[in-house]
Amino acid sequence: MGGYILAIDQGTTSTRAIVFDGKQQVAGVSQKEFNQHFPKSGWVEHDPEEIWDTVLFTITQAIEKAGIAASDIAAIGITNQRETVVVWDRESGKPIHNAIVWQDRRTASFCDKLKKQGLEKTFTKKTGLLLDPYFSGTKLNWLLTNVKGAQARAAKGELCFGTVDTFLIWRLTGGKSFATDATNASRTLIYNIVDNRWDDELTDILRIPRAMLPEVKDCAADFGVTDPSLFGAAIPILGVAGDQQAATIGQACFKPGMLKSTYGTGCFALLNTGKDIVRSKNRLLTTIAYRLDGKTTYALEGSIFVAGAAVQWLRDGLKVIKAAPDTGTLAERADPTQEVYLVPAFTGLGAPHWDPDARGAIYGMTRNTGPAEFARAALESVCYQTRDLLDAMHRDWRSNGKDTVLRVDGGMVASDWTMQRLSDLLDAPVDRPVILETTALGVAWLAGSRAGVWPNQEEFAKSWARDRRFEPKMDGATRKGKLKGWRSAVKRTLMAA
Repeated sequence: MGGYILAIDQGTTSTRAIVFDGKQQVAGVSQKEFNQHFPKSGWVEHDPEEIWDTVLFTITQAIEKAGIAASDIAAIGITNQRETVVVWDRESGKPIHNAIVWQDRRTASFCDKLKKQGLEKTFTKKTGLLLDPYFSGTKLNWLLTNVKGAQARAAKGELCFGTVDTFLIWRLTGGKSFATDATNASRTLIYNIVDNRWDDELTDILRIPRAMLPEVKDCAADFGVTDPSLFGAAIPILGVAGDQQAATIGQACFKPGMLKSTYGTGCFALLNTGKDIVRSKNRLLTTIAYRLDGKTTYALEGSIFVAGAAVQWLRDGLKVIKAAPDTGTLAERADPTQEVYLVPAFTGLGAPHWDPDARGAIYGMTRNTGPAEFARAALESVCYQTRDLLDAMHRDWRSNGKDTVLRVDGGMVASDWTMQRLSDLLDAPVDRPVILETTALGVAWLAGSRAGVWPNQEEFAKSWARDRRFEPKMDGATRKGKLKGWRSAVKRTLMAA
């Protein structure tokens, strides 16, 4: 077959389909954005049918651009925005409501109620997660409670729940496969990452019927085959992982202590902790990095809700840039004597603060503050938040921080200015890989290796190649002053909430 692998990368703002050839190079790619729905303040929804349409469109286009037939594809890998919840009718396959997106904060009061009942320790012990609206479980509870008849129908087995990967598998296989992988399951707030199973106590607390839950498989496994009527061939789906775990795999972070950070709509840093479940004392998440051949590898994760979304805000909200790549150029022109801080808590603050009520704020403005200073503040906010995550990881993990090398990926890493500032503020090297499509590459490898047409884990790790290493250039006094200003800005924002 030539080793062609199709990766479906279903993200928060767009869907991409990428065809990789047998040498793990991109042969064809297609991307399509879809609408974001904001019914109320703090609420974020997607139309699952629109997502499905973008998947069909991008797959068809990517195959055409690669100049191959669907029958030339050995396997499909799926990676997806995590925590986003879809519930659909088991018979018709139709969603009963819009998907509730990971950014959505509508269940904040319910999470507070569960905390007051003393239940957060129970959830954290079993899932590695915190009681926050970010995760799937409370979103699913909301749908069952607020969509008429949903609770009773779910109990009868008439409804299916899934994160986006499960919904796509269901649709691609014509409803023949109802499954997810361990990484996506680990983000639902109802999956026991110690025992690797859905947890009865947690599903009972959230009133989630077991009948609506998918089967949980390894990341590289048989997830079914596509309906031949869709693309002209029955293609096996052999790899699935949530986007951040897929990027960890794509960055070949297979050894304990290896660290990657992905800069998309949000920013997510994962530290491989091997077979050890590290319980964070600094409000980081303990999660499943991947599960292969029945063996689970764990990670510490820090989640930042707003990274690239801050650049989108500059473009679409303030309209100070026309395109995302303009941000770095504009930031370079910022007045170095002005210290402007943006705390981008547009949908609350993630790790290590976990404050769903915090809202965005800007500090340090003067009459001379303009678009260039806003651009620099937006990019620096991502760097500062990453520093907060790494500091927390170093306190939890057996590291003095001096041996840290951060592997980065995602749309923002194409900006040399941003990556240099990131290295400066971390006081650590930052490695940008040759292949930036690491999320798609990660699930492509899962599928390709499972199909027997791509190399094993060891050989795949050897193929990882660095495009450029950014070394810190900022002097210590300047770094210390900037970090002090950032921490003050965050403290004020949290107090205001």
